Amino acid sequence: MAKNQKHPKGLMILFFTEMWERFGYYLMLGIFSLYMIEPTSSQFAGLGFTNMYAADIYGTYLALVYLTPFFGGLIADRFIGYRKSILIGGVLMAAGYIGLSIPNSMIAFYIALLLIILGNGMFKPNVSVLLGKLYEKPEYESLKDSGYNIFYMGINIGAFVCNFVAAYLRLTYGWGWAFAAAGIGMIIGVIWFMIGLARVPEIKEADKISPKRPNDISMARIFSVLFLPAFAAAALGWFIPNNIFGSDSTDAFIFFCIPVILFFFTTWKSADKKTEREPIAALLAVFGVVIIFWAVFHQNGSALTYWAKNNTSREVKGITESVINTVAKVEEVSTVPRTIQLQGLHGEDLGSKTGPNPYFDNYTKDLPTGNIDGKPGDVNDEDWSRVPKQELPKYGKINLWPTELQASINPFFVVVLTPLVVMFFGFLRRRKKEPTTPGKIAWGMLISALSWLVMVWAAIASGNGISKASVAWLFGVYGVITIGELCLSPMGLSLVSKLAPKRIAALMMGGWFLSTAIGNKLSGVLSGLWDVFEKKSYFFLTNALLTAGAFIIILILMPWLKRVYNEYVN
Repeated sequence: MAKNQKHPKGLMILFFTEMWERFGYYLMLGIFSLYMIEPTSSQFAGLGFTNMYAADIYGTYLALVYLTPFFGGLIADRFIGYRKSILIGGVLMAAGYIGLSIPNSMIAFYIALLLIILGNGMFKPNVSVLLGKLYEKPEYESLKDSGYNIFYMGINIGAFVCNFVAAYLRLTYGWGWAFAAAGIGMIIGVIWFMIGLARVPEIKEADKISPKRPNDISMARIFSVLFLPAFAAAALGWFIPNNIFGSDSTDAFIFFCIPVILFFFTTWKSADKKTEREPIAALLAVFGVVIIFWAVFHQNGSALTYWAKNNTSREVKGITESVINTVAKVEEVSTVPRTIQLQGLHGEDLGSKTGPNPYFDNYTKDLPTGNIDGKPGDVNDEDWSRVPKQELPKYGKINLWPTELQASINPFFVVVLTPLVVMFFGFLRRRKKEPTTPGKIAWGMLISALSWLVMVWAAIASGNGISKASVAWLFGVYGVITIGELCLSPMGLSLVSKLAPKRIAALMMGGWFLSTAIGNKLSGVLSGLWDVFEKKSYFFLTNALLTAGAFIIILILMPWLKRVYNEYVN
Protein backbone atom coordinates (compact mmCIF):
# COMPACT_ATOMS: atom_id res chain seq x y z
CA MET A 1 0.00 0.00 0.00
CA ALA A 2 1.36 3.40 -0.96
CA LYS A 3 2.07 5.70 1.92
CA ASN A 4 0.18 8.58 0.31
CA GLN A 5 -2.96 6.53 -0.30
CA LYS A 6 -6.02 8.38 0.97
CA HIS A 7 -9.56 7.41 1.86
CA PRO A 8 -12.45 8.56 -0.37
CA LYS A 9 -13.79 12.06 0.38
CA GLY A 10 -17.24 10.66 1.04
CA LEU A 11 -15.92 9.00 4.21
CA MET A 12 -15.98 12.27 6.14
CA ILE A 13 -19.51 13.06 4.98
CA LEU A 14 -20.79 9.70 6.17
CA PHE A 15 -18.57 9.90 9.28
CA PHE A 16 -20.24 13.07 10.58
CA THR A 17 -23.71 12.03 9.39
CA GLU A 18 -23.41 8.86 11.42
CA MET A 19 -21.82 10.73 14.33
CA TRP A 20 -24.84 13.02 14.71
CA GLU A 21 -27.27 10.17 14.18
CA ARG A 22 -25.55 8.16 16.92
CA PHE A 23 -25.49 11.27 19.14
CA GLY A 24 -29.27 11.23 19.12
CA TYR A 25 -29.61 7.47 19.29
CA TYR A 26 -27.27 6.92 22.23
CA LEU A 27 -28.49 10.01 24.08
CA MET A 28 -31.94 8.48 24.05
CA LEU A 29 -30.60 5.01 24.88
CA GLY A 30 -28.46 6.30 27.78
CA ILE A 31 -31.50 7.58 29.66
CA PHE A 32 -34.12 5.17 28.32
CA SER A 33 -33.97 2.59 31.12
CA LEU A 34 -33.51 5.31 33.75
CA TYR A 35 -36.60 7.11 32.46
CA MET A 36 -38.66 3.93 32.58
CA ILE A 37 -37.70 2.99 36.17
CA GLU A 38 -37.88 6.55 37.54
CA PRO A 39 -40.89 6.82 39.92
CA THR A 40 -43.86 8.89 38.81
CA SER A 41 -43.63 10.75 42.11
CA SER A 42 -40.15 12.16 41.41
CA GLN A 43 -39.50 15.84 40.71
CA PHE A 44 -39.06 14.94 37.05
CA ALA A 45 -41.48 12.05 36.78
CA GLY A 46 -40.59 8.88 34.93
CA LEU A 47 -42.76 5.93 33.99
CA GLY A 48 -42.36 3.98 37.24
CA PHE A 49 -41.72 0.58 35.63
CA THR A 50 -40.06 -2.30 37.46
CA ASN A 51 -36.57 -3.41 36.46
CA MET A 52 -37.95 -6.54 34.81
CA TYR A 53 -40.63 -4.74 32.81
CA ALA A 54 -38.22 -1.98 31.77
CA ALA A 55 -35.70 -4.60 30.62
CA ASP A 56 -38.40 -6.28 28.53
CA ILE A 57 -39.30 -3.01 26.78
CA TYR A 58 -35.61 -2.12 26.41
CA GLY A 59 -34.81 -5.46 24.77
CA THR A 60 -37.88 -5.33 22.53
CA TYR A 61 -37.09 -1.79 21.41
CA LEU A 62 -33.47 -2.65 20.63
CA ALA A 63 -34.56 -5.79 18.81
CA LEU A 64 -36.97 -3.90 16.57
CA VAL A 65 -34.47 -1.09 16.00
CA TYR A 66 -32.11 -3.65 14.49
CA LEU A 67 -34.80 -5.76 12.83
CA THR A 68 -36.26 -3.04 10.60
CA PRO A 69 -32.94 -2.54 8.72
CA PHE A 70 -33.79 -5.82 7.01
CA PHE A 71 -36.80 -4.15 5.41
CA GLY A 72 -34.99 -0.85 4.92
CA GLY A 73 -32.27 -2.67 3.04
CA LEU A 74 -34.79 -4.29 0.70
CA ILE A 75 -36.48 -0.97 -0.04
CA ALA A 76 -33.18 0.76 -0.76
CA ASP A 77 -31.86 -2.11 -2.91
CA ARG A 78 -34.96 -2.39 -5.07
CA PHE A 79 -36.60 1.03 -5.19
CA ILE A 80 -35.33 4.30 -3.80
CA GLY A 81 -31.58 3.88 -3.31
CA TYR A 82 -29.41 4.59 -0.30
CA ARG A 83 -29.43 8.40 -0.25
CA LYS A 84 -33.22 8.78 -0.08
CA SER A 85 -33.46 6.00 2.48
CA ILE A 86 -30.94 7.77 4.73
CA LEU A 87 -32.81 11.07 4.49
CA ILE A 88 -36.22 9.51 5.17
CA GLY A 89 -34.83 7.54 8.10
CA GLY A 90 -33.20 10.60 9.62
CA VAL A 91 -36.41 12.62 9.53
CA LEU A 92 -38.45 9.80 11.09
CA MET A 93 -35.95 9.36 13.92
CA ALA A 94 -35.85 13.10 14.64
CA ALA A 95 -39.65 13.10 14.92
CA GLY A 96 -39.52 10.08 17.25
CA TYR A 97 -36.98 11.60 19.64
CA ILE A 98 -38.95 14.82 19.85
CA GLY A 99 -42.11 12.77 20.41
CA LEU A 100 -40.52 11.21 23.52
CA SER A 101 -40.31 14.69 25.02
CA ILE A 102 -44.12 14.83 25.30
CA PRO A 103 -44.89 14.30 29.01
CA ASN A 104 -47.56 12.14 30.64
CA SER A 105 -48.63 10.30 27.50
CA MET A 106 -48.10 6.58 27.02
CA ILE A 107 -49.61 6.87 23.52
CA ALA A 108 -46.98 9.44 22.53
CA PHE A 109 -44.29 7.25 24.14
CA TYR A 110 -45.10 4.20 22.03
CA ILE A 111 -45.72 6.16 18.81
CA ALA A 112 -42.35 7.87 19.27
CA LEU A 113 -40.62 4.52 19.72
CA LEU A 114 -42.31 3.27 16.53
CA LEU A 115 -41.04 6.27 14.55
CA ILE A 116 -37.49 5.72 15.81
CA ILE A 117 -37.69 2.02 14.97
CA LEU A 118 -38.92 2.68 11.41
CA GLY A 119 -36.44 5.51 10.89
CA ASN A 120 -33.50 3.45 12.03
CA GLY A 121 -34.56 0.71 9.63
CA MET A 122 -34.28 3.12 6.71
CA PHE A 123 -31.09 4.79 7.92
CA LYS A 124 -28.79 2.26 9.54
CA PRO A 125 -28.13 -0.43 6.91
CA ASN A 126 -27.97 1.97 4.01
CA VAL A 127 -25.39 4.37 5.40
CA SER A 128 -23.15 1.34 6.10
CA VAL A 129 -23.66 -0.10 2.61
CA LEU A 130 -23.08 3.28 0.99
CA LEU A 131 -19.77 3.52 2.82
CA GLY A 132 -18.76 0.10 1.51
CA LYS A 133 -19.58 1.13 -2.06
CA LEU A 134 -17.22 4.10 -1.75
CA TYR A 135 -14.39 1.57 -1.29
CA GLU A 136 -15.22 -0.58 -4.31
CA LYS A 137 -12.71 1.25 -6.50
CA PRO A 138 -9.38 -0.66 -6.68
CA GLU A 139 -7.39 2.21 -5.15
CA TYR A 140 -9.55 2.11 -2.01
CA GLU A 141 -10.23 -1.61 -1.58
CA SER A 142 -7.24 -2.31 0.71
CA LEU A 143 -8.38 0.47 3.04
CA LYS A 144 -11.89 -0.86 3.61
CA ASP A 145 -11.29 -2.38 7.07
CA SER A 146 -9.58 0.76 8.36
CA GLY A 147 -12.31 2.86 6.73
CA TYR A 148 -14.95 1.02 8.73
CA ASN A 149 -12.86 1.45 11.89
CA ILE A 150 -12.71 5.22 11.28
CA PHE A 151 -16.44 5.24 10.55
CA TYR A 152 -17.00 3.34 13.79
CA MET A 153 -15.01 5.97 15.68
CA GLY A 154 -17.45 8.60 14.39
CA ILE A 155 -20.29 6.56 15.82
CA ASN A 156 -18.68 6.58 19.22
CA ILE A 157 -17.72 10.26 19.29
CA GLY A 158 -21.44 10.98 19.11
CA ALA A 159 -22.16 8.27 21.68
CA PHE A 160 -19.58 9.71 24.10
CA VAL A 161 -20.62 13.36 24.00
CA CYS A 162 -24.37 12.78 24.13
CA ASN A 163 -24.55 11.47 27.70
CA PHE A 164 -23.05 14.64 29.16
CA VAL A 165 -25.69 16.65 27.32
CA ALA A 166 -28.38 14.24 28.50
CA ALA A 167 -27.27 14.43 32.15
CA TYR A 168 -27.24 18.24 32.19
CA LEU A 169 -30.63 18.61 30.51
CA ARG A 170 -32.28 15.84 32.52
CA LEU A 171 -31.14 17.13 35.89
CA THR A 172 -31.75 20.80 35.05
CA TYR A 173 -34.92 20.81 32.97
CA GLY A 174 -36.27 17.26 32.96
CA TRP A 175 -36.48 14.22 30.71
CA GLY A 176 -38.30 15.96 27.86
CA TRP A 177 -35.49 18.41 27.14
CA ALA A 178 -32.97 15.59 26.98
CA PHE A 179 -35.05 13.59 24.50
CA ALA A 180 -35.61 16.74 22.40
CA ALA A 181 -31.83 17.24 22.21
CA ALA A 182 -31.56 13.80 20.59
CA GLY A 183 -33.98 14.97 17.90
CA ILE A 184 -31.98 18.13 17.28
CA GLY A 185 -28.81 16.05 16.87
CA MET A 186 -30.52 13.93 14.24
CA ILE A 187 -31.68 17.03 12.35
CA ILE A 188 -28.09 18.31 12.27
CA GLY A 189 -27.00 14.96 10.83
CA VAL A 190 -29.60 15.16 8.06
CA ILE A 191 -28.55 18.70 7.12
CA TRP A 192 -24.87 17.69 7.03
CA PHE A 193 -25.67 14.74 4.76
CA MET A 194 -27.60 16.98 2.35
CA ILE A 195 -24.63 19.36 2.18
CA GLY A 196 -22.34 16.42 1.46
CA LEU A 197 -24.55 15.20 -1.37
CA ALA A 198 -24.19 18.59 -3.06
CA ARG A 199 -20.41 18.80 -2.62
CA VAL A 200 -19.14 15.24 -2.97
CA PRO A 201 -20.28 13.69 -6.29
CA GLU A 202 -18.78 10.28 -5.51
CA ILE A 203 -21.56 9.63 -2.98
CA LYS A 204 -24.15 9.97 -5.72
CA GLU A 205 -22.07 7.78 -8.01
CA ALA A 206 -21.89 5.05 -5.38
CA ASP A 207 -25.65 5.11 -4.90
CA LYS A 208 -26.92 2.92 -7.69
CA ILE A 209 -29.94 0.70 -7.36
CA SER A 210 -28.94 -2.90 -8.02
CA PRO A 211 -30.12 -4.16 -11.44
CA LYS A 212 -32.86 -6.74 -11.35
CA ARG A 213 -32.13 -10.28 -12.52
CA PRO A 214 -34.67 -12.72 -13.98
CA ASN A 215 -34.47 -15.01 -10.93
CA ASP A 216 -34.73 -12.21 -8.33
CA ILE A 217 -37.70 -12.47 -5.98
CA SER A 218 -40.26 -9.73 -6.66
CA MET A 219 -41.40 -7.42 -3.87
CA ALA A 220 -44.93 -8.80 -4.27
CA ARG A 221 -43.64 -12.28 -3.57
CA ILE A 222 -41.49 -11.04 -0.69
CA PHE A 223 -44.60 -9.47 0.81
CA SER A 224 -46.63 -12.66 0.42
CA VAL A 225 -44.00 -15.20 1.50
CA LEU A 226 -42.23 -13.09 4.13
CA PHE A 227 -44.03 -10.03 5.49
CA LEU A 228 -47.49 -11.56 5.87
CA PRO A 229 -46.26 -14.83 7.47
CA ALA A 230 -43.89 -12.88 9.75
CA PHE A 231 -46.58 -10.56 11.08
CA ALA A 232 -49.06 -13.43 11.35
CA ALA A 233 -46.50 -15.40 13.35
CA ALA A 234 -45.85 -12.38 15.58
CA ALA A 235 -49.57 -12.04 16.28
CA LEU A 236 -49.74 -15.74 17.15
CA GLY A 237 -46.80 -15.34 19.51
CA TRP A 238 -48.39 -12.33 21.18
CA PHE A 239 -51.80 -13.88 21.82
CA ILE A 240 -50.74 -17.43 22.62
CA PRO A 241 -51.74 -18.27 26.23
CA ASN A 242 -49.05 -18.76 28.87
CA ASN A 243 -45.86 -17.13 27.60
CA ILE A 244 -43.36 -19.57 26.15
CA PHE A 245 -40.31 -17.31 26.42
CA GLY A 246 -41.25 -15.15 29.41
CA SER A 247 -43.37 -12.32 27.95
CA ASP A 248 -45.77 -11.56 25.11
CA SER A 249 -43.24 -9.31 23.39
CA THR A 250 -40.52 -11.97 23.48
CA ASP A 251 -42.87 -14.63 22.12
CA ALA A 252 -44.05 -12.30 19.33
CA PHE A 253 -40.51 -11.34 18.34
CA ILE A 254 -39.20 -14.89 18.21
CA PHE A 255 -42.22 -16.06 16.20
CA PHE A 256 -41.72 -13.10 13.85
CA CYS A 257 -38.09 -14.02 13.23
CA ILE A 258 -38.87 -17.56 12.10
CA PRO A 259 -40.24 -16.61 8.62
CA VAL A 260 -37.44 -14.04 8.24
CA ILE A 261 -34.79 -16.66 8.94
CA LEU A 262 -36.48 -19.03 6.49
CA PHE A 263 -36.39 -16.25 3.89
CA PHE A 264 -32.61 -15.94 4.26
CA PHE A 265 -32.32 -19.70 3.95
CA THR A 266 -34.32 -19.54 0.71
CA THR A 267 -32.11 -16.71 -0.53
CA TRP A 268 -29.06 -18.90 0.06
CA LYS A 269 -30.61 -21.96 -1.55
CA SER A 270 -31.66 -20.08 -4.72
CA ALA A 271 -28.32 -18.27 -5.12
CA ASP A 272 -25.85 -19.08 -7.87
CA LYS A 273 -23.79 -22.09 -6.76
CA LYS A 274 -20.51 -20.91 -8.24
CA THR A 275 -20.45 -17.23 -7.29
CA GLU A 276 -22.93 -16.59 -4.45
CA ARG A 277 -23.93 -19.61 -2.40
CA GLU A 278 -20.79 -20.08 -0.27
CA PRO A 279 -20.33 -16.37 0.52
CA ILE A 280 -23.97 -16.14 1.64
CA ALA A 281 -23.57 -19.31 3.74
CA ALA A 282 -20.46 -17.90 5.41
CA LEU A 283 -22.27 -14.66 6.26
CA LEU A 284 -25.27 -16.50 7.66
CA ALA A 285 -22.96 -18.61 9.85
CA VAL A 286 -21.27 -15.50 11.24
CA PHE A 287 -24.68 -13.86 11.78
CA GLY A 288 -25.76 -16.82 13.88
CA VAL A 289 -22.69 -16.76 16.10
CA VAL A 290 -22.59 -13.02 16.79
CA ILE A 291 -26.13 -13.16 18.19
CA ILE A 292 -24.54 -14.16 21.51
CA PHE A 293 -22.13 -11.22 21.41
CA TRP A 294 -24.97 -8.72 21.07
CA ALA A 295 -27.02 -10.53 23.72
CA VAL A 296 -24.36 -9.77 26.33
CA PHE A 297 -22.87 -6.57 24.92
CA HIS A 298 -26.11 -4.60 24.80
CA GLN A 299 -26.79 -5.17 28.46
CA ASN A 300 -24.90 -1.90 28.92
CA GLY A 301 -28.21 -0.05 28.74
CA SER A 302 -30.01 -2.35 31.17
CA ALA A 303 -28.12 -4.68 33.53
CA LEU A 304 -24.95 -2.57 33.63
CA THR A 305 -27.09 0.55 34.07
CA TYR A 306 -28.75 -1.10 37.09
CA TRP A 307 -25.28 -2.00 38.41
CA ALA A 308 -24.03 1.56 37.93
CA LYS A 309 -27.12 3.04 39.60
CA ASN A 310 -27.43 0.72 42.57
CA ASN A 311 -24.16 -1.13 43.09
CA THR A 312 -21.51 1.45 42.21
CA SER A 313 -20.16 4.13 44.52
CA ARG A 314 -21.13 7.31 42.65
CA GLU A 315 -20.48 9.96 45.31
CA VAL A 316 -18.24 12.80 44.10
CA LYS A 317 -16.49 15.60 45.94
CA GLY A 318 -13.94 18.33 45.34
CA ILE A 319 -12.25 18.45 41.95
CA THR A 320 -14.27 15.55 40.55
CA GLU A 321 -17.50 17.28 41.47
CA SER A 322 -16.31 20.52 39.84
CA VAL A 323 -15.32 18.70 36.64
CA ILE A 324 -18.69 16.96 36.34
CA ASN A 325 -20.49 20.24 36.98
CA THR A 326 -18.44 21.74 34.16
CA VAL A 327 -19.23 19.08 31.53
CA ALA A 328 -22.66 18.00 32.79
CA LYS A 329 -24.24 18.31 36.25
CA VAL A 330 -23.94 16.35 39.49
CA GLU A 331 -27.02 14.60 40.80
CA GLU A 332 -27.98 15.92 44.24
CA VAL A 333 -29.80 13.28 46.25
CA SER A 334 -31.26 13.15 49.75
CA THR A 335 -30.08 10.28 51.92
CA VAL A 336 -32.01 8.22 54.43
CA PRO A 337 -31.19 8.53 58.17
CA ARG A 338 -28.95 5.70 59.28
CA THR A 339 -31.35 4.81 62.10
CA ILE A 340 -34.12 4.17 59.59
CA GLN A 341 -31.78 2.10 57.40
CA LEU A 342 -30.83 -0.16 60.30
CA GLN A 343 -34.45 -0.80 61.24
CA GLY A 344 -34.63 -3.22 58.29
CA LEU A 345 -38.14 -2.32 57.09
CA HIS A 346 -38.74 -5.53 55.16
CA GLY A 347 -40.81 -5.25 52.02
CA GLU A 348 -40.85 -1.44 52.02
CA ASP A 349 -39.24 0.82 49.45
CA LEU A 350 -37.29 3.30 51.58
CA GLY A 351 -36.92 5.56 48.57
CA SER A 352 -40.67 6.16 48.34
CA LYS A 353 -40.94 6.55 52.14
CA THR A 354 -38.21 9.08 52.87
CA GLY A 355 -36.95 10.31 49.53
CA PRO A 356 -34.61 8.72 46.98
CA ASN A 357 -31.83 6.66 48.49
CA PRO A 358 -28.95 6.39 46.00
CA TYR A 359 -27.39 3.52 47.86
CA PHE A 360 -30.27 1.08 48.13
CA ASP A 361 -33.27 2.18 46.05
CA ASN A 362 -33.58 0.50 42.66
CA TYR A 363 -37.27 1.29 42.24
CA THR A 364 -38.20 -2.35 41.80
CA LYS A 365 -41.79 -2.85 42.88
CA ASP A 366 -41.84 -6.67 43.17
CA LEU A 367 -38.61 -8.03 44.61
CA PRO A 368 -37.89 -11.68 45.31
CA THR A 369 -36.59 -12.53 48.75
CA GLY A 370 -32.88 -12.50 49.49
CA ASN A 371 -30.13 -9.97 49.21
CA ILE A 372 -31.13 -7.97 46.12
CA ASP A 373 -28.99 -4.91 45.39
CA GLY A 374 -28.18 -4.52 49.08
CA LYS A 375 -31.54 -2.98 49.99
CA PRO A 376 -32.08 -2.74 53.78
CA GLY A 377 -35.24 -4.85 53.56
CA ASP A 378 -33.28 -7.65 51.94
CA VAL A 379 -30.34 -8.05 54.33
CA ASN A 380 -30.16 -9.35 57.88
CA ASP A 381 -28.33 -7.96 60.88
CA GLU A 382 -25.30 -10.15 60.23
CA ASP A 383 -25.04 -8.70 56.71
CA TRP A 384 -25.26 -5.15 58.05
CA SER A 385 -22.36 -5.81 60.40
CA ARG A 386 -20.18 -6.26 57.31
CA VAL A 387 -21.10 -2.96 55.69
CA PRO A 388 -18.24 -0.42 56.06
CA LYS A 389 -19.33 2.58 58.09
CA GLN A 390 -18.24 4.98 55.38
CA GLU A 391 -20.73 3.35 53.04
CA LEU A 392 -23.72 4.03 55.31
CA PRO A 393 -24.84 7.50 54.18
CA LYS A 394 -25.73 10.01 56.85
CA TYR A 395 -28.90 12.09 56.81
CA GLY A 396 -28.69 15.02 54.42
CA LYS A 397 -27.65 15.34 50.80
CA ILE A 398 -24.80 13.95 48.78
CA ASN A 399 -23.67 14.59 45.21
CA LEU A 400 -23.41 11.74 42.71
CA TRP A 401 -22.20 11.50 39.16
CA PRO A 402 -25.28 10.91 36.96
CA THR A 403 -25.89 7.26 36.12
CA GLU A 404 -26.10 7.87 32.36
CA LEU A 405 -22.45 8.96 32.28
CA GLN A 406 -21.47 5.28 32.59
CA ALA A 407 -22.83 4.89 29.06
CA SER A 408 -20.03 7.18 27.85
CA ILE A 409 -17.25 4.91 29.12
CA ASN A 410 -17.55 2.48 26.22
CA PRO A 411 -17.55 5.12 23.43
CA PHE A 412 -14.69 6.91 25.21
CA PHE A 413 -12.59 3.78 24.90
CA VAL A 414 -13.68 3.29 21.29
CA VAL A 415 -12.48 6.79 20.37
CA VAL A 416 -9.20 6.31 22.24
CA LEU A 417 -8.48 2.74 21.14
CA THR A 418 -9.66 2.85 17.51
CA PRO A 419 -6.49 4.59 16.21
CA LEU A 420 -4.39 2.07 18.15
CA VAL A 421 -6.30 -0.90 16.75
CA VAL A 422 -6.07 0.51 13.20
CA MET A 423 -2.33 1.08 13.65
CA PHE A 424 -1.86 -2.41 15.07
CA PHE A 425 -3.61 -4.12 12.16
CA GLY A 426 -1.76 -1.81 9.75
CA PHE A 427 1.50 -2.94 11.34
CA LEU A 428 0.51 -6.58 10.84
CA ARG A 429 -0.65 -5.89 7.29
CA ARG A 430 2.71 -4.41 6.28
CA ARG A 431 4.34 -7.60 7.55
CA LYS A 432 1.71 -9.75 5.83
CA LYS A 433 0.52 -11.15 9.17
CA GLU A 434 -2.83 -9.37 9.42
CA PRO A 435 -5.69 -11.74 10.39
CA THR A 436 -8.52 -12.13 7.92
CA THR A 437 -11.76 -10.32 8.71
CA PRO A 438 -13.33 -13.56 10.07
CA GLY A 439 -10.20 -14.02 12.20
CA LYS A 440 -10.63 -10.56 13.71
CA ILE A 441 -14.24 -11.40 14.55
CA ALA A 442 -13.10 -14.55 16.38
CA TRP A 443 -10.56 -12.58 18.42
CA GLY A 444 -13.29 -10.09 19.25
CA MET A 445 -15.51 -12.85 20.60
CA LEU A 446 -12.75 -14.26 22.83
CA ILE A 447 -11.82 -10.86 24.26
CA SER A 448 -15.50 -10.10 24.93
CA ALA A 449 -15.83 -13.35 26.90
CA LEU A 450 -12.83 -12.39 29.06
CA SER A 451 -14.28 -8.93 29.72
CA TRP A 452 -17.18 -10.32 31.74
CA LEU A 453 -14.77 -11.95 34.15
CA VAL A 454 -13.94 -8.39 35.25
CA MET A 455 -17.55 -7.98 36.43
CA VAL A 456 -17.53 -11.40 38.07
CA TRP A 457 -14.60 -10.24 40.20
CA ALA A 458 -16.30 -6.85 40.81
CA ALA A 459 -19.38 -8.58 42.19
CA ILE A 460 -17.31 -10.87 44.39
CA ALA A 461 -15.15 -7.99 45.68
CA SER A 462 -18.24 -5.97 46.65
CA GLY A 463 -19.94 -8.85 48.42
CA ASN A 464 -22.60 -9.20 45.73
CA GLY A 465 -24.35 -6.01 46.82
CA ILE A 466 -23.34 -5.78 50.47
CA SER A 467 -20.96 -2.90 49.75
CA LYS A 468 -20.56 -0.43 46.92
CA ALA A 469 -18.20 -1.29 44.08
CA SER A 470 -15.66 1.17 42.74
CA VAL A 471 -16.39 2.85 39.41
CA ALA A 472 -13.01 1.49 38.31
CA TRP A 473 -14.71 -1.86 37.67
CA LEU A 474 -16.96 -0.26 35.06
CA PHE A 475 -13.91 1.24 33.36
CA GLY A 476 -12.29 -2.18 33.50
CA VAL A 477 -15.12 -4.12 31.86
CA TYR A 478 -15.71 -1.47 29.21
CA GLY A 479 -12.00 -1.16 28.49
CA VAL A 480 -11.65 -4.87 27.76
CA ILE A 481 -14.94 -5.39 25.94
CA THR A 482 -14.24 -2.36 23.73
CA ILE A 483 -11.17 -4.08 22.31
CA GLY A 484 -13.35 -7.07 21.51
CA GLU A 485 -16.01 -4.82 20.03
CA LEU A 486 -13.49 -3.11 17.72
CA CYS A 487 -12.38 -6.49 16.46
CA LEU A 488 -15.95 -7.65 15.89
CA SER A 489 -18.53 -4.98 15.14
CA PRO A 490 -16.85 -2.87 12.43
CA MET A 491 -15.29 -6.03 11.01
CA GLY A 492 -18.76 -7.53 10.68
CA LEU A 493 -19.86 -4.54 8.59
CA SER A 494 -16.71 -4.88 6.51
CA LEU A 495 -17.22 -8.63 6.02
CA VAL A 496 -20.75 -8.11 4.73
CA SER A 497 -19.60 -5.46 2.27
CA LYS A 498 -16.88 -7.82 1.00
CA LEU A 499 -18.72 -11.14 0.77
CA ALA A 500 -22.31 -10.11 0.01
CA PRO A 501 -23.34 -10.40 -3.66
CA LYS A 502 -23.69 -6.85 -4.99
CA ARG A 503 -27.29 -7.33 -6.08
CA ILE A 504 -28.37 -7.99 -2.46
CA ALA A 505 -25.73 -5.99 -0.57
CA ALA A 506 -28.21 -4.02 1.54
CA LEU A 507 -30.32 -7.13 2.12
CA MET A 508 -27.34 -8.98 3.59
CA MET A 509 -26.44 -5.92 5.63
CA GLY A 510 -30.00 -6.16 6.91
CA GLY A 511 -29.17 -9.75 7.84
CA TRP A 512 -26.27 -8.51 9.96
CA PHE A 513 -28.66 -6.20 11.77
CA LEU A 514 -31.21 -9.01 12.07
CA SER A 515 -28.64 -11.01 14.03
CA THR A 516 -28.05 -7.91 16.14
CA ALA A 517 -31.82 -7.61 16.66
CA ILE A 518 -32.15 -11.16 17.93
CA GLY A 519 -29.17 -10.64 20.23
CA ASN A 520 -30.64 -7.38 21.50
CA LYS A 521 -33.93 -9.05 22.36
CA LEU A 522 -32.03 -11.75 24.22
CA SER A 523 -30.14 -9.01 26.07
CA GLY A 524 -33.47 -7.83 27.43
CA VAL A 525 -34.40 -11.38 28.40
CA LEU A 526 -31.09 -11.85 30.22
CA SER A 527 -31.28 -8.43 31.89
CA GLY A 528 -34.79 -9.26 33.02
CA LEU A 529 -33.19 -11.93 35.22
CA TRP A 530 -31.17 -9.29 37.09
CA ASP A 531 -33.35 -9.37 40.22
CA VAL A 532 -33.55 -13.18 40.10
CA PHE A 533 -29.80 -13.65 40.57
CA GLU A 534 -29.14 -13.19 44.29
CA LYS A 535 -25.41 -13.24 43.57
CA LYS A 536 -24.57 -10.87 40.74
CA SER A 537 -21.30 -12.73 40.18
CA TYR A 538 -23.37 -15.64 38.82
CA PHE A 539 -25.21 -13.27 36.48
CA PHE A 540 -21.97 -11.95 34.99
CA LEU A 541 -20.45 -15.45 34.86
CA THR A 542 -23.43 -16.53 32.74
CA ASN A 543 -22.55 -13.81 30.23
CA ALA A 544 -18.92 -14.92 30.17
CA LEU A 545 -19.82 -18.56 29.53
CA LEU A 546 -22.30 -17.72 26.77
CA THR A 547 -19.73 -15.60 24.92
CA ALA A 548 -17.02 -18.24 25.39
CA GLY A 549 -19.35 -20.80 23.84
CA ALA A 550 -19.88 -18.57 20.81
CA PHE A 551 -16.11 -18.19 20.46
CA ILE A 552 -15.66 -21.96 20.41
CA ILE A 553 -18.25 -22.29 17.64
CA ILE A 554 -16.62 -19.65 15.43
CA LEU A 555 -13.22 -21.23 16.12
CA ILE A 556 -14.52 -24.54 14.78
CA LEU A 557 -15.88 -22.76 11.68
CA MET A 558 -12.71 -20.75 11.12
CA PRO A 559 -10.94 -23.02 8.55
CA TRP A 560 -14.01 -22.96 6.32
CA LEU A 561 -14.58 -19.22 6.80
CA LYS A 562 -10.97 -18.47 5.90
CA ARG A 563 -11.18 -20.60 2.77
CA VAL A 564 -14.37 -18.85 1.59
CA TYR A 565 -12.93 -15.44 2.43
CA ASN A 566 -9.68 -16.07 0.58
CA GLU A 567 -11.49 -17.55 -2.42
CA TYR A 568 -14.10 -14.85 -2.91
CA VAL A 569 -12.40 -11.72 -1.55
CA ASN A 570 -8.66 -12.04 -2.09
